[in-house]
Amino acid sequence: MPLAVDFRLYLITDRRLASGENLLSAVEHALAGGVRAVQLREKDLGSRELLELARKMRALTSTYGAKLLINDRVDIALAADADGVHLGRESISIRDARRLMGPDRLVGCSTHTAKQLAEAEADGADFAVFGPVYFTPSKAAFGPPLGVDTLKRARAWTRIPVFALGGVGAENIHEVIAAGADGVALISAVLSAKDPRQAASDINLLIENALLRHTQGQEEWS
Repeated sequence: MPLAVDFRLYLITDRRLASGENLLSAVEHALAGGVRAVQLREKDLGSRELLELARKMRALTSTYGAKLLINDRVDIALAADADGVHLGRESISIRDARRLMGPDRLVGCSTHTAKQLAEAEADGADFAVFGPVYFTPSKAAFGPPLGVDTLKRARAWTRIPVFALGGVGAENIHEVIAAGADGVALISAVLSAKDPRQAASDINLLIENALLRHTQGQEEWS
């Protein structure tokens, strides 16, 4: 069986956003703050540089008992002994990734519609990221944000864990959890923070509190 999706905060890397330090240092601080899953997403690096960084990130995440997924590159994920791979819309298929990665690693994917979420589950993805939920400059070229109502409707189409992405931060975590998200995926809210460790700790606590309130609300109405 694949590894469990036992994390709520999914940190995606972008070394250009690491505030005042290098990426490995920023990620280590985030891990110290409670991050337990990291997606290495440095698309502009060549294969050799990416593998070198992936192996360093593997050693770092292992120290903290955290999972490491590599964006898009199944070959790098296997060579670095990562816990899984994260697939974009232009990546190889989920089924092909599963065949190459084997049954014991995670396969996550990016989705933007309810149909894509349903297809991801049917194809064997272990979890999906859905967004952008809110406006974020990095996703502006792909059209307007989807909004929490779309997230809520799409979430009903799948049973695999779904992470809300795009403009998600401390001020709106409660909204995406109330809409059905199992956790959040983010970059700048942690990596660009003055104190990535404290930012990760604060966001984890917000997620836990939002999930608790959401669960209690469901019990009250059941």
